[in-house]
Amino acid sequence: MFEKASRAKFRFDTPKGQLTVEDLWDLPLTSSTGRANLDDVARGLHRQLKNDDNVSFVDTVNKSDQVVQMKFDLVKHIIDVRLAENEIARKKQHDAEKRQKIMSIIADREDDALKNLPLEELRKALSEL
Repeated sequence: MFEKASRAKFRFDTPKGQLTVEDLWDLPLTSSTGRANLDDVARGLHRQLKNDDNVSFVDTVNKSDQVVQMKFDLVKHIIDVRLAENEIARKKQHDAEKRQKIMSIIADREDDALKNLPLEELRKALSEL
């Protein structure tokens, strides 16, 4: 799919101009500031697919429909990959926070255990350091 797109030199229309397939990877998923984003590009292509005025009941293979469908599929694939990457990053962040919390609890318990040692054992441990 990406080979066909690069060979055909696909360009994607955005409010800021045309972008290449490679440029799509750098776009944010959404934007509230009117900046070019993947969601808007996908919506525009979806609208083109649904509102195609070049319908022919004789010529069953419409090249423009195929190109728009391929562009839509590319953008959708990039969105899916980016969403999966975001989910992996969220899971890693959650795991790191949980790991830090567990380490903090372990340190607290070690401190409590150390506080409860008899004075002689504390002196002995201090002299061994």
